[in-house]
Amino acid sequence: MLPFPGFTSSETFTQIPDSFLGLMNGIEDIAELKATLYALWRIERMEGNFRAMREDDFEENALGLGMEEIRRGLGKAVERGTLLRAENEAGVFYFLNSPRGRLSAEAFIKGQWRDAMRAYIPNKSNAFKLYEENIGALTPLLSDMLKEAEALYPAAWFEEAFEIAVSRNVRNWKYIEAILRRWKENGKDERRDSKDSVTDAKRYTEGEVSEFFKRD
Repeated sequence: MLPFPGFTSSETFTQIPDSFLGLMNGIEDIAELKATLYALWRIERMEGNFRAMREDDFEENALGLGMEEIRRGLGKAVERGTLLRAENEAGVFYFLNSPRGRLSAEAFIKGQWRDAMRAYIPNKSNAFKLYEENIGALTPLLSDMLKEAEALYPAAWFEEAFEIAVSRNVRNWKYIEAILRRWKENGKDERRDSKDSVTDAKRYTEGEVSEFFKRD
């Protein structure tokens, strides 16, 4: 087990309902515990009136679980009553069993969901997927950093920046962010295709991003 370096003052904290602390003694399945805590974290960070999650919004890498385990955990959370499962023609969503969640689930079942879902943004954004596929599990702090980056840089840049990082074996968000920042400040030749970008990736070993190639 790797030692945890400690929480930082720059990260955000998610509130846990007081009643959940009493429930933990009865939760014996780690999949149920992880699915419930993940839902609390994700849903509380959502904006807008429609705050719910699809099954595939539960990140396998972040939870350290396979999809079958996640489904088992969700099923037990619904059975216990911490989460609500609602379904209609739009699909299956999971809501927190809170006053807001109960009202939202009821409206969703009745079909009064279209206006609210316009503001729904699936949790798996392109940057999130690229990070998990190429670097590893997300933390709350990294999620905030990725959201900020998505607001600053064109979506089309992320895949190429991650590809450059992987080709140079520098699986580090700071390195990827430095590439994006350099493109924004110095300009980016959009005509170059992805293959050319990887071939020319050695140019990122110089300048402000060179520090990420240093080895201990």
